[in-house]
Amino acid sequence: MSDLSNYKAVILCGGQGTRIRGVAEDKPKPLIEIGGKPILWHIMKTYSAYGVKKFVLALGYQGDKIVDYFENYHARNHDFTMKINDHSNKAFNYEDRKIGDSDVDDWEITFAFTGVPTMTGGRVKRIKKYIQEDKFFVTYGDGVSDIDLPELYNYHMSHGKIATLTGVNLPTTFGIVETNGDNLITSFREKPVMDGFINGGYFVFNSEIFDYIDGDDCVLENKPFKRLVREGQLHMFKHPGFWHCMDHYKDYQTLNGLWDNNKAPWNIW
Repeated sequence: MSDLSNYKAVILCGGQGTRIRGVAEDKPKPLIEIGGKPILWHIMKTYSAYGVKKFVLALGYQGDKIVDYFENYHARNHDFTMKINDHSNKAFNYEDRKIGDSDVDDWEITFAFTGVPTMTGGRVKRIKKYIQEDKFFVTYGDGVSDIDLPELYNYHMSHGKIATLTGVNLPTTFGIVETNGDNLITSFREKPVMDGFINGGYFVFNSEIFDYIDGDDCVLENKPFKRLVREGQLHMFKHPGFWHCMDHYKDYQTLNGLWDNNKAPWNIW
């Protein structure tokens, strides 16, 4: 398995969650919880499981709440005793670490305030100064997957192009009805997975990607990707496994249901 420990993952955390307001009224979309933990935490745990423990969070809408979450991470995940009148580092006495939290202290997180109205491409451009490596991962802050990151990385290395996009199959929200020539129904498939691919939001980029992005209003999936396609510089890594984004309240229910019933495919750690 490829050693990914020297690479960073940039997570786009600027989303407002306008389509999931029922659970995102007072928080940015990456902080919507699955099993009591933000979906952002789940994404970072996936990367961490494969050795990627350096993160750049491209913050936008209510980014200060994401900073607050990690600033107070230990307090949220441990029992502790606080001496109110003690301002030293010994004011907090943390008790035993909670189960399942064994490697969180290894994370190195850079919080980059990339602007509230900034588009996806603009956010990537703004974090350029934090990327010294020639290759890096990028993903959206609202989707979980059981993607094999070393396999994705190896595929990126194999074709030698600037960018790799992960393609995932999308289950339709409707049942498919098939008939014969007499309109007799021959089959009914409830919400089947379609044959085509959509952008699953797990990318590997070479540093040249920054040359394809203009200012804050640049949408990564528009002008940069279209230019990459024209120049033959964008490949797709096909991921046939699990992928699900947190887009609507129904997604919130589905993902929490999987987690609560110990059936979350993305829980690889």
